[in-house]
Amino acid sequence: MFFHDLDKFAENRAVIDRSGNIYTYADLVSCADRFGSKLSPGRRRLVFILCRNNIESLAAYLGTLRSDNVAALLSADTDRQLLTNLVDFYRPDYIWTPAGDSGEVIYQYGDYAMVSCNIEREIEINPNLSLLLSTSGSTGSPKMVRLTAENIEANAASIAEYLELDADERPITSLPMHYSFGLSVINSHLRVGACLLLTNDSIISRPFWNSFKELQATSFSGVPYTYEMLRRMRFADMELPSLCTMTQAGGKLAPAFAKEFVEMAQQRGIRFFIMYGQTEATARISYLPLSENLTRYDSMGIAIPGGELFLIDGSNQRIEEPGVEGELVYRGPNVMMGYAIQEADLALGDELGGVLCTGDIARFDKDGFFFITGRMKRFIKLFGNRVNLDEVEHLLKAEGYDVACGGKDDLLCVATTEPESVTAIERLIASKLGFHHSAYRVLAVDSILTNPSGKIQYTQMFESELA
Repeated sequence: MFFHDLDKFAENRAVIDRSGNIYTYADLVSCADRFGSKLSPGRRRLVFILCRNNIESLAAYLGTLRSDNVAALLSADTDRQLLTNLVDFYRPDYIWTPAGDSGEVIYQYGDYAMVSCNIEREIEINPNLSLLLSTSGSTGSPKMVRLTAENIEANAASIAEYLELDADERPITSLPMHYSFGLSVINSHLRVGACLLLTNDSIISRPFWNSFKELQATSFSGVPYTYEMLRRMRFADMELPSLCTMTQAGGKLAPAFAKEFVEMAQQRGIRFFIMYGQTEATARISYLPLSENLTRYDSMGIAIPGGELFLIDGSNQRIEEPGVEGELVYRGPNVMMGYAIQEADLALGDELGGVLCTGDIARFDKDGFFFITGRMKRFIKLFGNRVNLDEVEHLLKAEGYDVACGGKDDLLCVATTEPESVTAIERLIASKLGFHHSAYRVLAVDSILTNPSGKIQYTQMFESELA
């Protein structure tokens, strides 16, 4: 496992943090192992790590894995009541938290403290379980994915292979490490001995780009909403001579925007990777080879090395015909063991056997490239007609509007940050889609609601309209 093999990069720079502090791999290993040594021996422990993109969180994550314990990564900004609920559900042995929180402090490092929860666990944690990641953002659901060390290693190795990563990379943490996409950036670069530039600054803030230039970052990653915001910031006009690679995942980028970034990247000699993934597969599932960017920018690409993609129909039969829609299924060594919602689930073994039904609807072309067309749960019926909310959203975005689409049967809801465009959007829905005015509602909002990872929070955004 890469996290057991970090010593071979001992003299390499591993981390430069927001304050300019430099840590070699030898320093990072020392910090991680000091943390791991504080976890009581004798049985496997569960550690809640309240993450920020800092050395304290990174050392705790690696220290927990290296000492063969289990890490649950959560945002340091997790609502206190939600955190209390998660503690009640999972009964962790320790919480690694910004210093100042109450409890019996076992160990302190930097601005963080290890607090003992003083629990007596009644179940034995499954020997293969290494990591818990949330799938729910800030919704309060206790559901987490159960990942093994092999899942983490397989995905890091695959990403490092298709991105052709090496020790000269200097990725900046544009996503939170408790989010699977952000964590995959960290894992894949640590695996090759690269230098992580740790920051909590938002990718759409001036301090982020000041750090980017000062530290000569070579890459950053973002979700679709990130790229939509960068487009509004006139990203194409920024002078970033050190930038070599951009990656996009976390949802489908509107084809018009994807084409725009592909063309801009090619003009500037930057590699722009369009990818697809899910937390349930330790982050990445597919990528679009650079050679296909200009012609297939609306595709999620092909399976990552070591994985396989295929489609099934409503009868769970494999679809062999190009152009036919079905549920996207992924098979690979990075597929989770299953979900957990409570402490008892920590004892469970592998429930999926390396096969993940993604819940996404897709098709493939004659050359084997896959195209996401919607979510199985992102459909409503308007007066008996099935409507794909993702397709409506992409259509409106292609016309230049900043929108998010939700709804329920017989009511399509569209939120826009452009109040002056409400009437124009209503006319577009009527003319392009032919919906009766009673079937949709266009709302002006201050901003599109997203979670810390940049994913749109549809349920919360339209909660009052759909009640």
